Amino acid sequence: MEIKKIGVLGAGAMGTGIANVAAQGGFDVIISDVDLGIVQKSVGNINSFLNKSVEKGKLTTEQKDEIIARVEPQSGLDGFGDVDLVIEAIFEDMQVKKDNFVKLDKICKPEAILCSNTSSFSITELAATTERPERFAGMHFFNPAPIMRLVEIIRGYYTSDDTVSTLKDVTVKMRKTPVLVKRDSPGFIVNRIMLIQFIEAIKLLEEGVATPEDIDIAVKLGLNYPMGPFELLDFGGVDITYHVVNYLCDEFKDIRWNPPLALKELIRAGRLGRKNGKGFYNY
Repeated sequence: MEIKKIGVLGAGAMGTGIANVAAQGGFDVIISDVDLGIVQKSVGNINSFLNKSVEKGKLTTEQKDEIIARVEPQSGLDGFGDVDLVIEAIFEDMQVKKDNFVKLDKICKPEAILCSNTSSFSITELAATTERPERFAGMHFFNPAPIMRLVEIIRGYYTSDDTVSTLKDVTVKMRKTPVLVKRDSPGFIVNRIMLIQFIEAIKLLEEGVATPEDIDIAVKLGLNYPMGPFELLDFGGVDITYHVVNYLCDEFKDIRWNPPLALKELIRAGRLGRKNGKGFYNY
């Protein structure tokens, strides 16, 4: 199946980034959220990003105008009836995602592929809410999507080879590098490796081994990471990490994934990271 039109559900940071790279890849894009004002702000952010690319000489003004013209803002799900692929990029809440996929399954044409950008949730469980589990997969982009080169493509139990092949082609057209997660394992590849490092970093803090600043410096200079664990926790959202770690703890039944007390304390104090100006650091 040839993908020409993509629907992106969710106009937050991830949905905005995905819509951006999809439009730059030559696809027509519908981006939607519950509030049209949120979506219009998202399109404005895409336009600002593209303007910076023009300033840097990476795009011409004409190319920028062509890209932004391919992005159509909408609210709700009704406009997804003629898309070839849906990429869901809403908040990491399993039930909310399920509820939306039940609706999308009824609205989208039968041959359309449905994907979730979830960073950790079971693709098989999400696919089970639809009548098209063979045309359902994970398509996990990384934040910020226009910059990060990787996309994890995750097979659910029933995901077909044709679906995987189509999504790989779409990913390459978006100028990203796909990797295939062959088994629907919680956390997939990157988050399973990264989140256990987050937990260890927080334990080092709790044990008084070092400060957040020095742990971040040590990781950046010692492992050549672009960001330290506490910088990255704040950037991605402390609350998102908390929800995902709880999910992994429940799925694996392994105490290693139990959220550290310091992480719980930040959630209780409403310190969610850069999004509200206070996390492990103040902004």
